[in-house]
Amino acid sequence: MDNTIHTPENLADRLKRWCSATWEAINEAKLLASLDDETVKLLAQDNALSEQELRDFIAKGPHAADEMLALMKLLNIDPEEASLEEPAEFREMHVTCTHCGEKTRCRRELADGSAAADFANYCGNAEMLDDMRSRPELLAR
Repeated sequence: MDNTIHTPENLADRLKRWCSATWEAINEAKLLASLDDETVKLLAQDNALSEQELRDFIAKGPHAADEMLALMKLLNIDPEEASLEEPAEFREMHVTCTHCGEKTRCRRELADGSAAADFANYCGNAEMLDDMRSRPELLAR
């Protein structure tokens, strides 16, 4: 469990973080655009996504599902073990989180410590997270 004390970000830090995330997303999109159609098709198939879903997913940026990872850790689920033991579920959860409309609420509750008690009321991954919490092999050691 992360016991780091989080202090509120000032505007300059928030802008830096936003610019960094935007830059990463642009670079990811450029990389995808540089690939030939067959490679994009294979990447999409390897990730059980359509080509358009892959493009949309990459456009969201590499940190689009950070909330899922933070929530898993908060719930004592080891994200690495979950990705190895249940790759299809983990991928589906990642996609669900990436497209979630409750990110602001999730981030707020992760920051104030109430997410573990309330995530089931809004998280599209709640059912899978509850299932993972009941499986000892997926819990952090």
